[in-house]
Amino acid sequence: MSTDRVADAVSAEAVQPRDRGAPVIRTIAMPADTNPAGDIFGGWLMAQMDLAAGNVAARRARGRCATISVEAMTFHSPVFVGDEVSLYARILKVGRTSIRIHVEVWRRERESEATRKVTEGTFTFVAIGPDRLPRPVPPEDVSPADAA
Repeated sequence: MSTDRVADAVSAEAVQPRDRGAPVIRTIAMPADTNPAGDIFGGWLMAQMDLAAGNVAARRARGRCATISVEAMTFHSPVFVGDEVSLYARILKVGRTSIRIHVEVWRRERESEATRKVTEGTFTFVAIGPDRLPRPVPPEDVSPADAA
């Protein structure tokens, strides 16, 4: 393992996700989610990440969205059966029809309070209209207090 990867793994373990807000999804990794080696399958984590990012995209776009790309996917460390898995998502950029969202996945062992970032990636969604074609993302809501 390179020195950079070791430093990333150590820093991922040392940092708690306190400034991320509430998780978009929190679930428990189950035996049915494992790969042949007995660890949680990376594809299951990616699916959870897509669900979390899709939820954020649909709320921001106020309607249907479709995943068009996944980039910068990084698996820092494994997830094990029984771990609590929390997914945090934040919007990076809103374009005319697209939304880029960064997702971080953190694990907490069943009998511990320590957390560790295990996976992260960036997802791009396109807002989809009733005709199944891209549509503009509406402007953000302006609260009454901001309008005054």
